[in-house]
Amino acid sequence: MAVKTVTVLGSTGSVGTQTIELLAAAPERFRVRALVGGRKTALLAEQAISLNAELAVICDSNAGGDLAAALAGTGIASACGPEQVIAAAGLEADWTMAAITGAAGLAPTLAAIRRGQCVALANKEALVCAGHVMLRAVEASGAILLPVDSEHNAIFQGLADGNRGAVEKIVLTASGGPFRLASREEMATATPETALRHPVWSMGAKISIDSATLMNKGLEVIEAARLFGLDEGQVEVVVHPQSVVHGMVCYQDGSVLAQLGCPDMRIPIAHTLAWPERMRTPSPRLDLAQLARLDFAEPDNDRFPALSLAREALRAGGGAPAILSAANEVAVAAFLQRRIGFLEVADTVARVLDRLGAPPADTLDDVVALDGAARREAERVTRTLAI
Repeated sequence: MAVKTVTVLGSTGSVGTQTIELLAAAPERFRVRALVGGRKTALLAEQAISLNAELAVICDSNAGGDLAAALAGTGIASACGPEQVIAAAGLEADWTMAAITGAAGLAPTLAAIRRGQCVALANKEALVCAGHVMLRAVEASGAILLPVDSEHNAIFQGLADGNRGAVEKIVLTASGGPFRLASREEMATATPETALRHPVWSMGAKISIDSATLMNKGLEVIEAARLFGLDEGQVEVVVHPQSVVHGMVCYQDGSVLAQLGCPDMRIPIAHTLAWPERMRTPSPRLDLAQLARLDFAEPDNDRFPALSLAREALRAGGGAPAILSAANEVAVAAFLQRRIGFLEVADTVARVLDRLGAPPADTLDDVVALDGAARREAERVTRTLAI
């Protein structure tokens, strides 16, 4: 078996650390070219040393000295700053994990795609905000996008026979989050602490709030439509509180192919890491007899308007999805800082979309400009709501 060279963008985040765990468990299969982290210098150095990486890059321009000191005498090269992050993303590698979250991950992800090899995509913004830019680059370079989100990875596996022309629709599942059974009155008084208590998944603060509002599922609808070349109406969402069925592909002959597994991100990460082969993971094995039941329900768009907002942005096209994503980031931060209420997160996004519309977003510069405009408008709206 040939050794696969890998780069991990966002190695110190949630997806990144789980990727590192899988790499460390199979050193005979992988050689690490570069690890890129955000601000956790000590953790990045520890990862680089444990995997004998060729290069470690910290995004924080002020942390370069600390990283170099931590790696002194190891033979591991180091660098710092956004430009060096992009350079690392463009290094020759068989497989690159794109897990730098938010708008900061757009340029590095694009650099990895332009190199023309396998890119494991964990950065939602890449396709939500800059989908047309990224997909044009994929077509030009011949790169392969391997989705890491559990739902999109499930769909990817359900499409393994390559018969995409026979697909009627796909189904993404949502746990429903901590407020699945709550009334709007109860959600109106929700605190960050209650919103962060996801019943199934262990995630970072921002994505946990997105799961609570169902915006996370809305962003996934946009990503799925672009990733798999589907119309908005072909991407269905169902609430599935057990989070065992991650996605389904419905074919025109009536067949439905579902991918199941315990809610553990190491499973889809490992699928992309070993693709087109498989690798062993320490993830818990699914026991259907113990589980006993699987429940499904339609999402309540009245209680969770974020899902409808995302669908509207997808239909509007242009820069609307980028505006949606940026406004949501600002609104979530304002809620976590207790400046606005839980229901005002979606309200903020709706107001920003109404104000900015769907201008063109044909280049990465367009996307970055719209991201900035949406953030400024969202800050203005949250200040108004906080009065």
